[in-house]
Order: sequence, then C-alpha cells, then structure tokens
Amino acid sequence: MGSDDATRVADFYERLAEWYDPLATAPVVRGWRAMAADELALSPGDTVVEMGCGTGANLPYLRERVGREGRVVGVDLTPGMLEQTRRRIERAGWQNVSACRGDAARPPVSEADAVLGSFVVGLFDEPATVVDRWIDVLRPGGRIAILEATRSDRTVAAPLNLAFRLFLRFSSPGGWTRWRSPAAELDRKVTAAQEVVATRTVERRYRTAGCGLVSATSGRSE
Repeated sequence: MGSDDATRVADFYERLAEWYDPLATAPVVRGWRAMAADELALSPGDTVVEMGCGTGANLPYLRERVGREGRVVGVDLTPGMLEQTRRRIERAGWQNVSACRGDAARPPVSEADAVLGSFVVGLFDEPATVVDRWIDVLRPGGRIAILEATRSDRTVAAPLNLAFRLFLRFSSPGGWTRWRSPAAELDRKVTAAQEVVATRTVERRYRTAGCGLVSATSGRSE
C-alpha cells in the first residue's frame, strides 16, 4: 500500500487497539486461528512469520508448533497493536518470539519456512502483489496460509452475511465513507490473493469454517 494508505490504516487500527484483542481471541475465532496454523504444517525448529500480526492472537498457535527451537516473528504497522503483542510475548515468557514494526506489503524479512496472513489481505490496494512477495520470502518447500472472512455462498448463511456486511462497515478503515460495498471489495481482494496461492504453490488446500464465512487457503512453494 502507498505511504498515505498505510498511515490511514495504521491510524485506524491504533484507535481500535485497546478493544480489538477480546474480539481477536474470542472462542470461535481461536478455532479458526488454530485451523490456519495447522495448514502451515510447521515442524519444531521452523521459522514462521506472520504478516499483520495485530495483537498477536496467532502467536500461541505458531509458537506451540515450532517449539522452543523454532522462531516466530510478527510484523505489524500499528504501534498500539505491537504494544499488545509484546505484552503477550512477555507474559508468556517466549524467548524465541518477537514482533517488529513494518509494512506487511513490503516484508521486512528475507526468508522463512512459513508465512501466515490472517484477516489482513483486504487492507492492501493490490493484494495479489503483496501475496506474491510473501511467497518470495519462503524457502523451497515452505508453506503459506491465508485466513480470511468473506461472504458465504451458502443459503443458510444469509443472515450471517447481513451481519458480516454491517460489521465491515464499522470495522474497516473508511467503511462508512466508501461508495463501494466493503464486503464486495473484500471478496474481490481475497479472491485475488487466493489466485496467487493457486498459481504459485503446490499441495494446495482450501478449508472453510463458520458456515462458509471463514476460509483458510494454503500451499507449498516449490
């Protein structure tokens, strides 16, 4: 994203940082995060990077899978979010988990065994380009996983889709001022990101949860 867009997004989430964590760690959301971590097929000793780590809600799942000998790095642009992430790391006493300030659209890391992005690709103007860069970070055989929420195509989820659209209006930067539906825009961006994973990886997997509202897309680099 451009510098102005990055600043706008960071400012928006800075205001939300204090109340964001209870939502990010709600019981149902924890299950989705565990699902995404499983898709990375991590092994003890691996290095995994989370792009747009927020308050660090995924870190326990990643750290559990790489063990004491592995390494977990969280990247985020928002100081308030990073502060909460660092508190989480300190409380847990993890010596091999760290968080750094950086733009996930331009990864500040050179290589990793795995990359995770959760509920973040919708923030980028060009998500396909961003995910392309994430895959470039992967070592041969490394895995990428993208966890996202979009509108469900299941009939039974119609009421949930309505609630989801309203949620996006409140929780997206500029959600109330954009003429285009945030839900439609998010659908488009997530699809673009998923297409890059489909094009550039092998052993691809696609899993859904929450009546089809949530998906985990993953693949392995060659």
